[in-house]
Amino acid sequence: MSENTETQDSLDRIRLILTIMIAIIALVGLADATYLTVAHLAGDDSVCGKSAPCSVVLGSRYSAIAGIPTAAFGTIAYFSVFSAATLAGFGYVRARIFLIAIVALMFAGTLWLLYLQAFVLHAFCPFCLLSAAVTFCLAGLVVASPAPR
Repeated sequence: MSENTETQDSLDRIRLILTIMIAIIALVGLADATYLTVAHLAGDDSVCGKSAPCSVVLGSRYSAIAGIPTAAFGTIAYFSVFSAATLAGFGYVRARIFLIAIVALMFAGTLWLLYLQAFVLHAFCPFCLLSAAVTFCLAGLVVASPAPR
């Protein structure tokens, strides 16, 4: 094998490992967002337990857009990331492009939601912070993933 082929094989292996990591981390975000969506739709106020700041965030006017729970958009986004990462792992180049785009949108949305929590609501929700951490991890992995040949 030539040195160029070995290098390409290493990059392919790294890309596959990072794509698998993206898919697994997206499942964590999917579970978090799905839990919050179901709790919101069921009217379950006990999601936060005794955490008053969490209740402030989840009960705010920002917790739904046009009657749709904000977390539902996260559920769709995390499922899309999982699906795109799975397809990208099998070599679909367009799936990788979609993955980059959706993670970029999620990153921007997460920054906005963190801004709202910090400077408008002055309260933080642990579930929302978990989602933000997951999105930041996804963004880092997407940026670190080498481009296909």
